[in-house]
Amino acid sequence: MGYLSTSKIKSLLVVHLASFAICFVMLFGNLELLTSFYISSLVAGWFVQGIAWFTSTVLLKFFMSFILGASNDAHIGNLIRSKLTKYKDFHTLMYTCAAEFDFMELETLLGHVKTSILPVNSYCSHHFWKGAKELTLKKMSILTLQMAQFANGEMVYHSLQLVAFAVLAILVMRIKLFLAPLMCLMASLICSRQLFGWIGEHFKRHITVFGILSIMAIQGVANFQSQRGIVGDFSNLPQEQLLEWINANTMPNAVFAGSMPTMASVKLSTGRAIVNHPHYEDTWQNKLRLTYSHKERTNLVYTFYSCKPAKEVKRNLMQLQADYFILEDSWCNRRSRPGCSMPEIWDVEDQENRGKLPLCTLLSIDSQPYFTTMFENKFYKVLKIPIAAKYDLLI
Repeated sequence: MGYLSTSKIKSLLVVHLASFAICFVMLFGNLELLTSFYISSLVAGWFVQGIAWFTSTVLLKFFMSFILGASNDAHIGNLIRSKLTKYKDFHTLMYTCAAEFDFMELETLLGHVKTSILPVNSYCSHHFWKGAKELTLKKMSILTLQMAQFANGEMVYHSLQLVAFAVLAILVMRIKLFLAPLMCLMASLICSRQLFGWIGEHFKRHITVFGILSIMAIQGVANFQSQRGIVGDFSNLPQEQLLEWINANTMPNAVFAGSMPTMASVKLSTGRAIVNHPHYEDTWQNKLRLTYSHKERTNLVYTFYSCKPAKEVKRNLMQLQADYFILEDSWCNRRSRPGCSMPEIWDVEDQENRGKLPLCTLLSIDSQPYFTTMFENKFYKVLKIPIAAKYDLLI
């Protein structure tokens, strides 16, 4: 955009490329890095700029994904697509039905208004762009056009990054994690003599800044006290009972299937093998040694919460060589908003069985004849796949 010289840009690119190389090695050659928009933008940045840089980045990214046969980050494009259009499938709904991946809630925006961080940012941004324009026009008479463009380049960078983070935070709520600190950084411009010199002498500017900070602190202190008042106390007795039963009543080589969070607990606390885990996007690593990618395995496991026939779901679990399935009523009944229960998500993918009674509901009442209930408490039910059924699959 003309705010940095070519030599400085290339120096920054070298630093980023070196950091990328280190990450690539330390993450055991993770292809998701190699096929990311990030590395494509770094490579394209060496040769082109502006619109050509953006176009080259996109083309290079999809070219690398095609050559390497990697689709780890396909969910990112589909997630953005689902935000901007009516597109939806099983995988995008798994994300967007979670509050963290929903649009930014109105409560967050109101919170930024109450603490005055949003109004201060808007005011500083307005005066910055106005002041930068005036400064550039003044310097045009004594400096070259190129030097005038370089004026305030660091503030231009942070302003554009603030806009980028704001757009991302609005689309995906969890990105507000990056937006808030940058808003605080930009709010510090209220101390700029260059932008707010019109207020008056040194003492008046200090009083003005102190007054603004005092107003911001009213809600800020209330927020701080609210957070300090939260007393953490985690207790999950039903899951403890489940894990103790697994340790006491199953073989060390038993294989479990179930929801991703529960599988993490089973693996950590019992050491039993699991067929799916929370690294949902992982597709390429498993292909080195398994028939199904992890995303495909999770999809097969979660057919338990669809309206598919019990026989078909049992066959899916047998193909994954699972011995037990952990059924959770909460996953069958939980609904964060209309269209976001697991059976409803499956209705989008599985039109053939849409409208039928969910399998998880049927099996919570009676697991026979396809499964045998081995353990049951308030939240969990452990279903065993009969050995004879697994043997039938093998022959």
